[in-house]
Amino acid sequence: MILPIIGYGDPVLRKVGEEITPAYSNLKETIASMYETMYNAYGVGLAAPQVGLPIRLFVIDTTPFSDDDDLSENEQKELKDFKRTFINAKMLKEEGEEWGFNEGCLSIPEVREDVYRNEKITIEFFDEDFNKKTEVFDGLVARVIQHEYDHIEGILFTDKISSLKKQLIKKKLQNIMEGKTRPDYKMKFAAKKGR
Repeated sequence: MILPIIGYGDPVLRKVGEEITPAYSNLKETIASMYETMYNAYGVGLAAPQVGLPIRLFVIDTTPFSDDDDLSENEQKELKDFKRTFINAKMLKEEGEEWGFNEGCLSIPEVREDVYRNEKITIEFFDEDFNKKTEVFDGLVARVIQHEYDHIEGILFTDKISSLKKQLIKKKLQNIMEGKTRPDYKMKFAAKKGR
């Protein structure tokens, strides 16, 4: 089921997500709906707070990035078919040089800014079957994970840009809150009911 994506300004996007157990109601359906919602909006990641659920859950599928000709063959291979569900994720380590990449967010449509993140991460999480894993990721996969992980910590990518850039996008953010932005997917806006 395609869910409305929660727009910038909604308090749920600022909540630190709560851990869940395997008994969480309709977990499989929730995960399936999140993937369907993400694909419908042409995203590569989606966190539960973005669909109104203040829980520690996010989904990622970096396959669309694998078509980028600027990437090496190895990078393309790594991104192709990288599809994962992260439950109760805990960032253990962020290391390596910070590098910039132009990021966007389904909850903040029509806003893109360069964000600097560490190149390598170690993260502990449970998969959709509640198998515990600890894995190391780098490059674009690490970046997408960091972006979605921030969501379950109540952090948005716009929190990581300079004060000047924040001033420059202030009007766009206000338009999102007021529902004046019209992306190609279903959204629920903070100041008014979504379409």
